[in-house]
Amino acid sequence: MYEILPIAIAITLLTSAFICIRWGNVRCVGKTPVSLVAFSAILFTSGLDVGLIMFPLVEFPIYAAEEDYSFTNPLAIEFGFWGFLVWAFYFLTTFYFCIVEPRVGFFQYRPIQCVNNIIIIATCAFTAYLFLSYAPTYIDGISPFQQYCLVSLIIFMAVCSSTHVRYIKLLSLTSSVLFILLTIVMLSASGASVPAYIDSLANLTGYFENIHYFVSPISDYHGWYLFWWFAWSIMIGQFVARFVSGMKTWQLLIALLVIPSVAIALWFSTLYYYFSNDIPVTGLLRWAMVILGVIFVINSLDSLIRLYTDNLGFDIKKLGLAQYVGGNFLLLGCLVLLYQLTPLKIEWVGLVVIGLYIAIYILLFNNRKKIRNSFMFAKDNSQT
Repeated sequence: MYEILPIAIAITLLTSAFICIRWGNVRCVGKTPVSLVAFSAILFTSGLDVGLIMFPLVEFPIYAAEEDYSFTNPLAIEFGFWGFLVWAFYFLTTFYFCIVEPRVGFFQYRPIQCVNNIIIIATCAFTAYLFLSYAPTYIDGISPFQQYCLVSLIIFMAVCSSTHVRYIKLLSLTSSVLFILLTIVMLSASGASVPAYIDSLANLTGYFENIHYFVSPISDYHGWYLFWWFAWSIMIGQFVARFVSGMKTWQLLIALLVIPSVAIALWFSTLYYYFSNDIPVTGLLRWAMVILGVIFVINSLDSLIRLYTDNLGFDIKKLGLAQYVGGNFLLLGCLVLLYQLTPLKIEWVGLVVIGLYIAIYILLFNNRKKIRNSFMFAKDNSQT
């Protein structure tokens, strides 16, 4: 299964580079353009979930102990799993849904539309299932009944938030501000001096010095991460593309690679200082991380719910508020149980996404004259 990943990643990265070289000055505009601040918040919170908050403290010891990761330090490994290069996946799909899809309409084809919506719903449910699975790691002493109650509450709140785009934007901005505040509070509570924190941050150079290791699976666990990123890429591109506000293609690439990565780097470096100095994260700090993690899950789910309900035409005006909330709640709840009770894996969803990529590449090749004319038109407009 993992053998296909190096090929898929290489094609994705090469395509992203080709787009920037060939159409770097084409302006990308979404259906609902927002400011750069709002766009950054939506991108960051929609493209990430509780794993960003809680995984590093669990994974640092693994990366420090296992031979597969011995080529660099645990902070560089963690950053490589979450930051920079993998966001090129999101650039490719965001560009596609901003510039290409409106002109070719491939996602209006019934088979592609069907597969796309299945991917979105399955990945949305997986996000909730992942929180359910890891809740005992985050929250000491939580019972199975409490786990299910908490996940049910998260799904309910996400469905409610998805009822209007302004709620999604407000929650994205709020969670981004809370994330910055938590990073500052955690850093202050660690007692780290400025030089000590800079030393922790400097470990990130291990990622850039060894970036070539991250274009193929370092381990099966890394492969799981990469399939997870592929599973997210199509739907995040669809959602984020709505809010792009006239950036040139090369600016969009830089924004997607850099904006989330800076925040991730600062947060991971803070947690790495705790790990490397054996400082326990307990009490109020632990609960603050859990609460922010819950908000991140809600923020991830609401954008995906909004996306697949829009795609399917299941909006509030058509269904009514009660049916919209109840129907989505039951759908996601049942799918979470499906992940819990069956061998269903996110790797399978990632494989389906790679298959969808292949189908789109074939369609683009078969319609290359139409695509070329569309790009020439878009390029001419960007220069006028």
